[in-house]
Amino acid sequence: MLNLNNIKAPIDPYLVEFEKKFRLSMQSSVPLLDTITKYIIKRKGKQMRPMFVFLTAGMCGQITDASFRAASLIELLHTATLVHDDVVDDSNERRGFFSINALWKNKIAVLVGDYLLSKGLLLAINNNDFELLRIVSNATREMSEGELLQIEKARRMDISEDIYFEIIRKKTASLIASCCATGAASSGASPEVVNDLHQFGEKVGIAFQIRDDLFDYQSVNNSGKPKGLDIQERKMTLPLIFLLSKSSFMEKRHIINIVRNHSTDTAKVAEIISMVESCGGLDYAHQKMMEYCDSACTIVNRFPESDFKSSLLDLVQYTIERNR
Repeated sequence: MLNLNNIKAPIDPYLVEFEKKFRLSMQSSVPLLDTITKYIIKRKGKQMRPMFVFLTAGMCGQITDASFRAASLIELLHTATLVHDDVVDDSNERRGFFSINALWKNKIAVLVGDYLLSKGLLLAINNNDFELLRIVSNATREMSEGELLQIEKARRMDISEDIYFEIIRKKTASLIASCCATGAASSGASPEVVNDLHQFGEKVGIAFQIRDDLFDYQSVNNSGKPKGLDIQERKMTLPLIFLLSKSSFMEKRHIINIVRNHSTDTAKVAEIISMVESCGGLDYAHQKMMEYCDSACTIVNRFPESDFKSSLLDLVQYTIERNR
């Protein structure tokens, strides 16, 4: 398993500086907002989004002040969407911490999300970073479209493989694509290179999501069996879509009935998991993940050798090898 600290090595000083700048970008004169934003910073994750920004910027030329603003802009807008998502999903927890709405209620959480969104917009506008703002705004729009498309299709449970890839391209991959595109743009790269790295990030993001799909069938609960949480939440993931595509009309009806009406029945969820494994659904999803990963690496391999490029390739590998 690749070590994330080793991957970070070429950009470690930039990440340390970024944390300081990001903390400053969230500051407010309102004490309640300041308390909440400090709480948000405290529960930040692995810094993978800023890593994609700085590694692509370094690989394309140089890391500039605009690279720091690109990373901050993405983190501000992404954090805003997460805060709003927790309100929409009525979720009380995120990454092992209480969500903002769980601690301060929905009204405050929505306002905090709006505040973070406005801080991101102002950061870009005040520095004339209109190209960075365009890239990230497009990603935010696509994330919303992807979420709504998933909701619409999930109600009827008629998600084809094409629709599945469209959903995850918009919902998940668009954000990683914007990290890589803004990283390239912040270094002064040409529009063609920015577009190439947007495609690179999109492919990595799709591979990332398929890896998440596979976790559900490989992680285990206390009984040593797969958890099947996605099935319990009636999510149509690639292994399940593959199973449905290989099933007869009556088998499809049986599977959909379980997911729709018996998703909390552990025995029936285990039956679905067993069917997915038997039909080759996990192998198929893994194969698709590797295809997207290899395609992403082909784009990066066009660039000259550097520590940034090596770490970026390792980061791609990390996204498909990670345990969570």
